[in-house]
Amino acid sequence: MEDDTLQFHEMGLDDRLLKALADLGWSQPTLIQEKAIPLALEGKDLLARARTGSGKTAAYAIPLIQRILASKQTVREQAVRALVLVPTKELGQQVQTMIRQLTAFCGREVRVANISGKAEISAQKPILMEKPDIVVSTPSRVQAHINAQNLQLQSSLEMLVVDEADLIFSFGFEADLKSLLCHLPKIYQAFLMSATLNEDVQALKELVLHNPVTLKLQGSQLPDSSQLQQYSIRCEEEDKFLIIYTLLKLGLVRGKSLVFVSDVDRCYRLKLFLEQFSIPACVLNSELPVHSRCHIITQFNQGFYNYIIATDEEGLENPAGPSQKTKTSEDKGKKKKNSGKKGKDKEYGVSRGIDFHNVSNVINFDFPTSVESYIHRVGRTARADNPGTALSFISHTEIPTLTQVENALAGDNTHDHVLKPYGFKMEEIEGFRYRCRDAMRSVTKQAVKEARLKEIKQELLNSEKLKTYFEDNPRDLQLLRHDKELHPAVIKPHLKNVPDYLVPAALKSLVNPLKQRKKKYKAGGVTLTSFKKNFRGKNPLKSFRFTKKSSAKKAGKS
Repeated sequence: MEDDTLQFHEMGLDDRLLKALADLGWSQPTLIQEKAIPLALEGKDLLARARTGSGKTAAYAIPLIQRILASKQTVREQAVRALVLVPTKELGQQVQTMIRQLTAFCGREVRVANISGKAEISAQKPILMEKPDIVVSTPSRVQAHINAQNLQLQSSLEMLVVDEADLIFSFGFEADLKSLLCHLPKIYQAFLMSATLNEDVQALKELVLHNPVTLKLQGSQLPDSSQLQQYSIRCEEEDKFLIIYTLLKLGLVRGKSLVFVSDVDRCYRLKLFLEQFSIPACVLNSELPVHSRCHIITQFNQGFYNYIIATDEEGLENPAGPSQKTKTSEDKGKKKKNSGKKGKDKEYGVSRGIDFHNVSNVINFDFPTSVESYIHRVGRTARADNPGTALSFISHTEIPTLTQVENALAGDNTHDHVLKPYGFKMEEIEGFRYRCRDAMRSVTKQAVKEARLKEIKQELLNSEKLKTYFEDNPRDLQLLRHDKELHPAVIKPHLKNVPDYLVPAALKSLVNPLKQRKKKYKAGGVTLTSFKKNFRGKNPLKSFRFTKKSSAKKAGKS
């Protein structure tokens, strides 16, 4: 029975869809795709829970496309037949890309539009006037277009998808979603896709689904320890900076890495700190324009950068906090305080659902505040069948949350998932502490403030003013980099290199930057090192006689 996996060609899919799947190199479906696609094609409502990176997007996108292709054979009228709701703009961009890849050979028959971007409602009206078959959006954006009478779903909608359903309510979309459901037809097929099944998902299930089939695939919410290794280091604030510096500078963390911090200030503080040691990194946060954020993710996936410092700003809508229904006098008093956060995009989220390619490591520089947030962050690595590592820095205030995470993961599947202590001897890297403190002196509050302003100005310029230029010159967009040094702090050149005497004895065989450099010269056959070896201690002026001898011999021969 183990070999009786249902293949794509056995699901009754259109040839154009099968050809696109072959072009993507998908030889066989993942478990969620194998179970969900046949049920969806039968017209059943689905509630599917599967871990991140398991292929959930294609599990609902393939049935959507297949049903639209089938209905186009009988009904030629153009209409919006499918609506995909996502919690963040970045995920909206990703879903649109996936659907376009799957419709590579039927792009004229099945058109998709992503309206979750930050463009004006009026600017997106012409897109919706063409009535794309599939619309991808956040709930608030769809509601805005319905209110503006740009979108009419009552008569044409056949399928509704809620992707990352566990996050829709936590991102503050509850009121929008309830209002949106009033504008949908009475009968439609619905899919809820989620990494976790929390109370929000159960509430959504009551609202959206009718007699659904529930698929709880993979008992664990994260891959097992053979694929994903999870570690923790107990350390306080200063030690966090010291450890990340030594991990990155000595090459102990290899491959593409995502570093998660709790807020935007921390994001720039860490970037400026790493700049002191010439370690380039991109930042991703809610203040950057959506075009820049999507471009950074695309370039990271293409291998332009090794490190991204990302904020996981759960507090944007305060999901854990009180409901928005009541406003107390205390809330009114806080209005002034929060007015500085106007520039933040509440539909931002990079730890949620985004498919970062080939991420080897996730580093929780600041530990997440909930179990769900930990699962979503760590789910960016060890996707599909690739291995990955998650490393969390834990301060004494974060220990209760660590206990919650360990209990949830241990109860979910066996003790394999519990975070193991990372064998890191702090005394071995004490020699680096003075360099760390030296760098931190330059990273002042003023430097962080200047860096934020500089980065936002730079990205706004890239995103808006040069948008039309990049549309005409797409190759130049590839040259646009997001990991350039911001330099509001004074850079100390001596911090760039690691002296030999600072490298711990245990690591000298693995990591020795100065010796490696000399080896490179020898391997390259550069005569500089051999010159020093052969003529050390001799008077270089006497070497001229050798030149005379060789020229005399040549003259004799001629």
